[in-house]
Amino acid sequence: MAKRQAKVPRLPEGEIEILEMLWRESAVTIQQAQTALGQPIGYTTVQTRLNRLVEKGLVTRSKTRPAQYSANVTPEEIRERDLETLVERVSSGRVVPLVAHLVNRRDISADEIAELKQLIEEAEQRASASKRKGDQQ
Repeated sequence: MAKRQAKVPRLPEGEIEILEMLWRESAVTIQQAQTALGQPIGYTTVQTRLNRLVEKGLVTRSKTRPAQYSANVTPEEIRERDLETLVERVSSGRVVPLVAHLVNRRDISADEIAELKQLIEEAEQRASASKRKGDQQ
């Protein structure tokens, strides 16, 4: 997954809207995409955005006529890219300041706290395994 993440470019809001629509609708023609977006947006604007996403490798265009467009990237890949960018920009790549801010400034449910504890436990296990592996070499 990390390899793919590096290939996902930063996207303008209009292209993200197109991807979100494709995740909902699956494969669509330009006209279907225009309708599915549910807002007044020109046919050529939709076509341009879809073609830009095809050029970036994030959307696939069929060879059939009319062409069908479908997402070639998952919401998780886009989310991961955005979160990595956030961590780099906000806290110079450090996770602790970002997590500390979120934990101290927001109401967190018991379920979220349990999930965070589980994530920390898994991170500790990975770090411990990595250290053991390093010690063996």
